[in-house]
Amino acid sequence: MIEIEVKGYANEAVFERVRENFKLIRKEYHEDTYFRHPCRDFAETDEALRIRIRRFNGHFEAFLTYKGPKIDQNSKTRMEIEVPISDPDKHTEILRNLGFEEVLTIEKTREKYYVDKGIIIDLDEVNGLGKFIEIEALAEGKEVVEETVKILREILESLGVERFERRSYLELMLEREVEHGEAG
Repeated sequence: MIEIEVKGYANEAVFERVRENFKLIRKEYHEDTYFRHPCRDFAETDEALRIRIRRFNGHFEAFLTYKGPKIDQNSKTRMEIEVPISDPDKHTEILRNLGFEEVLTIEKTREKYYVDKGIIIDLDEVNGLGKFIEIEALAEGKEVVEETVKILREILESLGVERFERRSYLELMLEREVEHGEAG
């Protein structure tokens, strides 16, 4: 599957417009731990490997996710392969034993809203980065990407989003660490 995603910077007014106009699916807490490949630079190949722990309504889920390179110049659209895992600590141990290293864990609170026809909006408050809004849809093939990105972007603009972002939270956080001399 291809995840067609557009992300923008948000403020409380944007959050309120979403809350007023769309149906809340649920509120979630995410811990996303990203890994560095032992012999391939994901920053150069524009890929990502992460373990996500998602908590909501007293429930716990975990996923191992591979994200391929972005395939569109105007969005964060990319192939995504995600599989549920039952024991994230053991999966982390396997990855470490294979030479993968943990890069960073990003924590965020996410509110998920249903828009229409499989379109979902996420309101994210990312620890250390602030408020963002993401809108996404899934597609089988690349032929619908351009038109779908246009539709998703128009929805965000109608909600008051003025500034868009193609970089991942991981990229933003790593840049922030370098700027603040926190990289180690």
